[in-house]
Amino acid sequence: MGKIAVVKTSPSTYIKDCKRAMRLAGYARHIRKEVILKINLSWSLFYPACSTPPWQLEAVLDVLKNRNVYPVENQTVVTKPWKGAWGNKWLPVLEKYKRDFISLTDVEWETFHPEAEMLAMDDLFKEGILVPKMFLGKSVVQLPTVKTHGHTTTTGAMKNAFGGLIPKYRHHAHRYIHEVLVDLLAIQQEVHKGIFAVMDGSVCGNGAGPRTMVPFEGNIILAGADQVSIDAISSKIMGFNPMDIKYIRLAHERGLGIGEPDEIKLMGDFDELPNFGFKTKKSPVVFFDQVLRTKLSKYLPFVEKLLFHTPLFNIPIFASGFYHDKLWYPTIGKKYISEFMKTQWGQHFEKYEFGKKPDKQIKIWNSY
Repeated sequence: MGKIAVVKTSPSTYIKDCKRAMRLAGYARHIRKEVILKINLSWSLFYPACSTPPWQLEAVLDVLKNRNVYPVENQTVVTKPWKGAWGNKWLPVLEKYKRDFISLTDVEWETFHPEAEMLAMDDLFKEGILVPKMFLGKSVVQLPTVKTHGHTTTTGAMKNAFGGLIPKYRHHAHRYIHEVLVDLLAIQQEVHKGIFAVMDGSVCGNGAGPRTMVPFEGNIILAGADQVSIDAISSKIMGFNPMDIKYIRLAHERGLGIGEPDEIKLMGDFDELPNFGFKTKKSPVVFFDQVLRTKLSKYLPFVEKLLFHTPLFNIPIFASGFYHDKLWYPTIGKKYISEFMKTQWGQHFEKYEFGKKPDKQIKIWNSY
């Protein structure tokens, strides 16, 4: 039976509440001395519920202060780790706890041969499955947020590993994203000596996630070692049937965790889980990504290869960046951010400092 803690929280009690959630979920039984702290970056710019908020990072670092913690995040075709670390106010928090931020573009990756049968990874990455060498033998703590996702309906602990265990070209996995998430959980269970997740639901994201969402004050924290269970419970809280979500159902069926809510033991502050009534939508970027990858690959495979596996891929990258950063964020996003800043969590965000803007040169990866 999976065990997940769900506790209520507020800005004034968040650190205490997070500690309680982690203790209820038995974090000490699952986390060893060496810990990878996989932060979540879905947008280099700050947007509520999109990425790990500074209070989530601070609370978990405080609990793990006597362990050797390695805070990491990766680059995607649309996010930059150091820009995101500054924009989301992580750097002063890391400095407070004397931890260095690590961009996974700068570490050594090596080929990994999983013992588990892969549903999609072997076919997608025929040249070999790569993992960061520094991950091997260490525990991992995932720091996702409660939000919807246009590709996967919801996103959480399992999806957070997507940013840590595949290099920048992981966008090729969107076509088989549910199967890939299940493969990655199987790989995690072989790579890491202990897996845990702390999911922030102080402010949640509803709609066209993982970026262009409507912020929602959820005032909750989830914690647990079973990555399938924590995603199932967060999905149920968002208003979905977890077993209708393919990646949760597949992981449950393959014995990688418990996805059936009735089989999950809840601890914390709720006898009955809230229902936020979220609805997943698709941004134009996600919609066209899915259409081009699925229909083009089916009817015009040479065009799909030309568009996503050659330098022409820079055109979709530019289009995504222009839509999100230049169109949506300064207009619709600005309105939601302005409303958020008037809330208790917005005022709490203002208390954190950005710190000095980093001038870091990252390794440029071939994205296609």
